[in-house]
Amino acid sequence: MKLIIREAKIIDSKSPFHNKTVDILIVDGFIKKIGTSIPNLEKTDEVKLDNLHVSQGWFDSSVSLGEPGFEDRETISNGLDVAAKSGFTAIALQPNSFPIIDNQSQVNFVVNKAHGFATQLSPIGALTKGSEGKDMAELYDMKKAGAIAFGDYNKSLDNSNLLKIALQYVQDFDGLVIAFAQDSNIKGNGVANEGIVSTRLGLKGIPNLAEELQIARNLFLLEYTGGKLHIPTISTKKSVQLIKEAKVNGLNVTCSVAVHNLVLTDEKLEEFDTRYKVLPPLRTETDRKALLKGIKDGTIDMITSDHNPIDIEHKKMEFDGAKNGTIGLETAFGALMTVLPLEIVIEKLTSGKSRFGIEIQTINEGSKANITLFNPQPKSIFTKSSILSKSKNSAFLGTEIKGKVHGILNQGKLILA
Repeated sequence: MKLIIREAKIIDSKSPFHNKTVDILIVDGFIKKIGTSIPNLEKTDEVKLDNLHVSQGWFDSSVSLGEPGFEDRETISNGLDVAAKSGFTAIALQPNSFPIIDNQSQVNFVVNKAHGFATQLSPIGALTKGSEGKDMAELYDMKKAGAIAFGDYNKSLDNSNLLKIALQYVQDFDGLVIAFAQDSNIKGNGVANEGIVSTRLGLKGIPNLAEELQIARNLFLLEYTGGKLHIPTISTKKSVQLIKEAKVNGLNVTCSVAVHNLVLTDEKLEEFDTRYKVLPPLRTETDRKALLKGIKDGTIDMITSDHNPIDIEHKKMEFDGAKNGTIGLETAFGALMTVLPLEIVIEKLTSGKSRFGIEIQTINEGSKANITLFNPQPKSIFTKSSILSKSKNSAFLGTEIKGKVHGILNQGKLILA
């Protein structure tokens, strides 16, 4: 493969070409030359797009697809195509398929299914067998097969001792434990943020305390055991404070936040639209602003789309009975650009790689070509026709987004939207 990318502004703070508009020559999957007006002497294919910007390829630390078992929601093949056209060169696949990815053979299955695609798929193995929270899964075997971390998607581990043992066990092979935080007893039958909106609408509330109490417990366990802990999709002001204090105290902890929790609030629930039923729930404007502050001051390490396709039968129903989740790959960049500066958006869409063991490729001569192509300027309304996923449960339908993703260049393949 030989390709010249013309007049691209590089957004990569680790690159010597950061903020410079240049041509990039790609040969056999590597960046051969970066400069101005690279001559095209061999009729090489060129990419030239309006206001083209490029960055390191983006990484999403929480993506659910469906296959195996829920192919009606999404397949691995289409899901990776969606990820590529949404700007992601790598995704971490959640284990919430059927069967659950909780053993070596299941890890091998999804890895083999994803072979040959431009977007790299790295599976997260379930922390417990069947994600039931009772017995620890085959963590070391899954690690050898390619699992990059271990966690039960959107399920909090009630058994403190089991989490303690897991944090100790994975240290022998430098494993990463993911601990979703929500005390199930305090959550109860809650379906929305506990507050003025849920009270007015008559919806059972999920108090902030359900998340914060579990985060505090998990951080105490981490302090006791050592090891590496990742807390996904935090949603409250107090959660940000707890994690900030833990980092000051030297704990090896990272956290993420979902795009929809940075952009939307529980005010969206006024019409009982189940597209806005997510876990953790959409919180208040105070929490949203605290999350944005946590992004800017470095407390929150990465942003995830928390892409979770749900079939129509489990979304088109009464709010209480509907499943949690929204698709988010297609809107991740455009929604973030409405609330954060470009360089912070790019940083938080790439900074999770090191934590999850994904190879980092700076945009420089001699590096592998792992690049996302985009235009940060154009504004548009996100409509159903813009959805590439099989499922259509987007919380951003009808909202204005900013920026356009053109695609990716990775694994020697150019994928354009």
